[in-house]
Amino acid sequence: MGIRGLQSFAQNSCLNVCSMVSLRTMVTSYKSSYPDCVPTIVVDAMGCLRSWYTPDAWIHGGQWKEYLASLQRFIAAFQSAGIHLVFVFDGVIEQKKRTEWVRRRMHDSMEVSKIFHVIKSSRQQPGRNMFFIPSGISTFTRFALKALGQEIICSQVEGDYEVAAYALKHNCLGILGEDSDYLIFKTAPYFSINKLCLDKLITLMYCRESFCGELGLRMVDLPLLACLLGNDIISGNMVAQFHSKCLSGYRSQSNERNKRANVIRAVATFISQIQLLPQGLKEVEKMLPPGFTLNLLKKGIESYILPQQNSPWLPGSPQSYPYCTDKSRTSICQDQEILQIAIEEHYKGDNVMICNVLCFGESDCSNTLEDETDPHIPCQALVYRSARQHTYAILLGTGNGSPDTSPGVHEWYVYHGNMLQKPEFVPAVPLSIPGGTPTARELWLSENPDIQRRRFYACMACFHVERWTEGLRSLDSQLAATCCLLIYLTVQVESLTLTDVEAFLAQALCLPGTSESQLCSLQLPYVDSRAVHLAFLFLRGLITLMACNSACGYPFNMLDLMPWKTFDGKLFHQKYLLCHDHRPVDVIFEKSEPLINEFRRLRTMITEACAAQNRILQPEPKRTSGPGVSSCSFTPSDQSLSNPQYGNPESERNEWHLGRHQQTPNPGHFYSHHRPRGQNTYWQNLSDEQASHQGQWSGFNPSHEYDSRGNMHRRGAGYGRYNSETCRGWKK
Repeated sequence: MGIRGLQSFAQNSCLNVCSMVSLRTMVTSYKSSYPDCVPTIVVDAMGCLRSWYTPDAWIHGGQWKEYLASLQRFIAAFQSAGIHLVFVFDGVIEQKKRTEWVRRRMHDSMEVSKIFHVIKSSRQQPGRNMFFIPSGISTFTRFALKALGQEIICSQVEGDYEVAAYALKHNCLGILGEDSDYLIFKTAPYFSINKLCLDKLITLMYCRESFCGELGLRMVDLPLLACLLGNDIISGNMVAQFHSKCLSGYRSQSNERNKRANVIRAVATFISQIQLLPQGLKEVEKMLPPGFTLNLLKKGIESYILPQQNSPWLPGSPQSYPYCTDKSRTSICQDQEILQIAIEEHYKGDNVMICNVLCFGESDCSNTLEDETDPHIPCQALVYRSARQHTYAILLGTGNGSPDTSPGVHEWYVYHGNMLQKPEFVPAVPLSIPGGTPTARELWLSENPDIQRRRFYACMACFHVERWTEGLRSLDSQLAATCCLLIYLTVQVESLTLTDVEAFLAQALCLPGTSESQLCSLQLPYVDSRAVHLAFLFLRGLITLMACNSACGYPFNMLDLMPWKTFDGKLFHQKYLLCHDHRPVDVIFEKSEPLINEFRRLRTMITEACAAQNRILQPEPKRTSGPGVSSCSFTPSDQSLSNPQYGNPESERNEWHLGRHQQTPNPGHFYSHHRPRGQNTYWQNLSDEQASHQGQWSGFNPSHEYDSRGNMHRRGAGYGRYNSETCRGWKK
């Protein structure tokens, strides 16, 4: 929420409303007044994300190790003053705010287009004035703060309401954020995150009492003021005519030149003239334009009334706090035990997406840095839809198997061509695996000793890689997640090349051994718009995998899926440029033989998994001219790629560029107990017992060919993938 121009008005046009304060001094005063209480500040996390993201680089996909260090410094500064922090994140988008949410998403889509235009014209990161916060940062920040031992709340109502209510209930030292609505709520003092000097713990504090004195209003009048000025419930267009009427009868007592400031003072004067009338709202109603009902105004006022508070503008009993558990009575999930678990985990910030699916049958996704003019990379919302549909089937069931009765989710997902006029109904799709689609109850509550294996298998099945469960389980969790996503992406996105896969793998393998300071000092010769697009496509894949992990009962430790363990934007960009410049493998890995060997092994695994699904990965042809060929000078070493000798590290990349190992293997040798010996396949590194499990889990018969979901038929090369010319739907 927010009231346009109100905060700048308080700072620039009012006396004694804003003042710089020392939080350390306020702690001392608080302890003297409340000796048995711990000084606590409630942090509006969503309003602080931009301030927390301090790395200079943001266009490449996020500098997550640097970001984690920034959060650590923030926490340490408050701990040094004895201040306990409680971080509140938005957990829902209320229907009354959906119109404003859509408006902002449409605006952000235009900003994304401008960003890619700058990248393509300058081949550099746009200036900070165009800063676009990395995708998924709110989700990743929740888990980062939890890993750092902080208290997290994921709201069950509008986030700023939860912040204000918590601060009031727990007699907190204050609220830290950047939202003008905190000037309206009658709650703890409001501190500005944008004005915070972290080293000294000095920031700007807003005084509501002085603000009311400046405008001639009572504290209880502020909710009405907010609504009549326009907020997320009542749009500015709806009150524009009302503002004109107020201005026509207003005579300014100051030399105010700011038009918005005059509107604020005029509306405040109107309220002050009717605030003592027994039927004050009737006077307001007379001024309202057609279509602006009194009921809408009352709803707007109610959104600022905290528990145990009331308003003279709304005669009646105090408002009740609208917990999610009240809404669960109309939930589409009928299993109350599962629902309660989901709600409790949601409030603690432990799960991703699933509570809103179970409670309301809704899911939403904000903007992503995607190049809408690139016809060869589909929109992430559509690329990962298949995985989400399987996740919905685990959470909601599959009906009786008929598409007409299948449950589904109303998705508000931002992508090019979707105007968000209404949600898209996305049906749940059953998993084609032995035993059918498992339920959330089976995966969450089972005490079967083999349950963790079943959870992992179900999670992999959502991404159509269940036949490679045992091989993926043998990897470190971070690499297993990366390989799962890369196999899924290469099957779904026809334009992805072997060179792209190599860049992702190189980044994933080099990240653990690269420090925050090394990543910070990493210099890139230019920015490639396609690499930016792919980086954010991968990040959205991590978010999708996290949601699936939640639905499947956490086969992965959530922290193993975090980008500071799996992905760094600049490091990926470096590897992307090196790989697409066809540098030798020992240059890409700085002659680290263990990394080179692991790279070969994982690359073989991915290419064979893709080949089994009729997706033959091709390297990008080596360019002899054009942008980036001669400018990507990371090292003076530039060994020849012409030697095709197999097994030579210097010629390893060329071997793949020449097309070696690109014939489609017999899928049966991946899973059959009688798989051929002596072939260079990843799966021969598995024990016989593991290979046996591989065949048992997939139900594989080597005499047939299977698709990625275990269906027994030969699939056409284009089945289940996106047409490279469009991102508007599936090829049937």
